[in-house]
Amino acid sequence: MRSLGSPSTPHPRPGDLNTVRSLLPYLGEFKGRVAAAIALLVAAKVANVGVPVMLKAVVDALTGSGQPVVLVLPLALVLGYGALRFASTLFGEIRDAVFAKVTQRAIRRVALRVFRHLHGLSLKFHLERQTGGVSRDIERGTRGISFLLQFMIFNILPTLVEIGLVAGYLFWHYDWRFGAVTVATLAVYIAFTLFVTEWRMVFRRTMNDMDSNANTRAIDSLLNFETVKTFGNEDWEAQRYDDSLTRWETAAVRNQTSLAALNAGQAFIIGAGVTALMALAADGVVTGRMSLGDLVLVNAFLLQLYLPLNFLGFVYREIKNALADMERMFDLLRQHPDVADAPAAPPLQVAGARIEFDRVSFAYDPRRPVLHEVSFVIEPGQKVAVVGTSGSGKTTLSRLLFRFYDVGDGVIRIDGQDIRQVTQKSLRAAIGIVPQDTVLFNDTIGYNIAYGAPGAGPERVIEAARAAHIDQFVASLPDGFETRVGERGLKLSGGEKQRVAIARALLKDPRIMVFDEATSALDSATEAAIQLELARVAQNRSTLVIAHRLSTIVDADEILVLEEGRIVERGSHPQLLTLDGVYARMWERQQRESH
Repeated sequence: MRSLGSPSTPHPRPGDLNTVRSLLPYLGEFKGRVAAAIALLVAAKVANVGVPVMLKAVVDALTGSGQPVVLVLPLALVLGYGALRFASTLFGEIRDAVFAKVTQRAIRRVALRVFRHLHGLSLKFHLERQTGGVSRDIERGTRGISFLLQFMIFNILPTLVEIGLVAGYLFWHYDWRFGAVTVATLAVYIAFTLFVTEWRMVFRRTMNDMDSNANTRAIDSLLNFETVKTFGNEDWEAQRYDDSLTRWETAAVRNQTSLAALNAGQAFIIGAGVTALMALAADGVVTGRMSLGDLVLVNAFLLQLYLPLNFLGFVYREIKNALADMERMFDLLRQHPDVADAPAAPPLQVAGARIEFDRVSFAYDPRRPVLHEVSFVIEPGQKVAVVGTSGSGKTTLSRLLFRFYDVGDGVIRIDGQDIRQVTQKSLRAAIGIVPQDTVLFNDTIGYNIAYGAPGAGPERVIEAARAAHIDQFVASLPDGFETRVGERGLKLSGGEKQRVAIARALLKDPRIMVFDEATSALDSATEAAIQLELARVAQNRSTLVIAHRLSTIVDADEILVLEEGRIVERGSHPQLLTLDGVYARMWERQQRESH
């Protein structure tokens, strides 16, 4: 972000031109409507320019010799005058109606593209990005698209057409100075508007930055309202929010004062041009080179040009604001995922679901490696558990298996296929997970369970809920499966959320299951029941269990003990106890704590 005092370029930035060009393909979907709208645009402006010409004819007729024929002629001219005025408005309204579908479809297409792109980005991007700021960027960006299409195409272009028609008429029918003054006024006005508006845009961008920052802090604080209240930090949160608002206020004040200076300068330029043209017209009438109708014509043209010129300045300012608003949204589209499918990658072919980690090393930050040459195999139908202290790299294994990140060294294979060489969609379709921290959508319990297999019927949802031992809890609720769970599932307890997650994974019915501390939030009685069900679910599936409670993985075919990203012990539960090493000490400690 540039500081308030940083210089700004007096030209539209290449990013602005790219933004405009990026919208053109969305107009191609309705070529007929675009062509019709442009034809209506030109017709409206021709009619609008014809109004002063007709008015001149009326005035000249009324100031003529007074013969009877003259008494009839103004009536026809007056009717023509009214018809042209109506036609200019009618064509404009029909044009807007014809183009409405183009605008709304473009907004829809771009918003959907950004939404899909965000979901296509890697986990790293979303962990580093703040949701409140992204949400506000998209909201402002789509609003900017609407403004850009509506005003740039159907206000700037019509205004330039009208100015060209007026200047051409004045050059053709009158002294060349009329056209020269008109063109000179237009050139000075546009140059002044471009220069000052570009200078002002730094304030607008600062406002956007501070607005997004304030919105991010507000949403983050409200999502964590329970923590805020627990620590009594309401005033602290209000102060942090106000810090962003204060910087936004400073930029907003500078934005408004610079706008006043721009408006004053534009008014001076228009006033000078109007005065010069009226002086030329008045001199023409006095010397007899021009009629009174000519004076009225020039005056009417000036009135018609004044509003479009003034509006042109407003529209340009607003388009620049819209481009600044769209800038962040299109920046999102320029973000590239860290993890991408290989060219022409085939879908994963799952037969036995044999999983192999072959000398896998990984680091989120090159300065701090997380895994060091980890190797193990999960044979089809086996259950392999991973235990270790916090930060030893257990959860990283599941993230690498899902290919949320690519391994640094080594390879992960499923049925002999390098997971980097198959599509991510097919890979993740083959894996189900019950995470430690379950986050639910702000929807119903039924919706959150059915998310494991969108489109699943009520019978399958109920069956999955029964398998996860949440059916009795749901039956006790007044709204049953239609009970809404609140933001991030806050209306449910930790155990209830985890059982919903288990039901969701069961409904997906994958060939590979990952349990990441899957029963950590459950009480002992519920945990025992769920463990029996998870054991049944794990049958005939390759299962990776990341565990904290060692009592939950005593039946694992193999247990891996991780320390600082390295496998220091491996074997079955009895074998590891016999070794009397790290695992045995962990087991002994947990046994003491449970008694």
